[in-house]
Amino acid sequence: MLRISTVFLLICSNLFMNYAWYGHLKDLRTSPLWIAILASWGIALLEYSLQVPANRIGFAFFSLPQLKIMQEIITLIVFALFCIFYMKQKITYDFLWAGICLFGAAWFMFRHLAAVR
Repeated sequence: MLRISTVFLLICSNLFMNYAWYGHLKDLRTSPLWIAILASWGIALLEYSLQVPANRIGFAFFSLPQLKIMQEIITLIVFALFCIFYMKQKITYDFLWAGICLFGAAWFMFRHLAAVR
């Protein structure tokens, strides 16, 4: 159950982080830069409030490299959905190929778990 909570918290933190990093490009594009920075910092605080517990919980079950690869894959998926549904951007095949490479990285990081079964 705690392993699943790690993934869930990382997904939620990535929702906030994608918005903090890129949401201002849509919602605050006419605002001064300093407003976008302060808004992004405030949103990033929420992201860190989820990301730090996710990593603390996850570190009991996963190695640090495994946590990093897991976070990158979650980031890629959340970013793709954010691009498509919120920012109304198209995802290209290059993005797909890059994602496949990350999934390959995940296989190498977690393959010992599949061999144990």
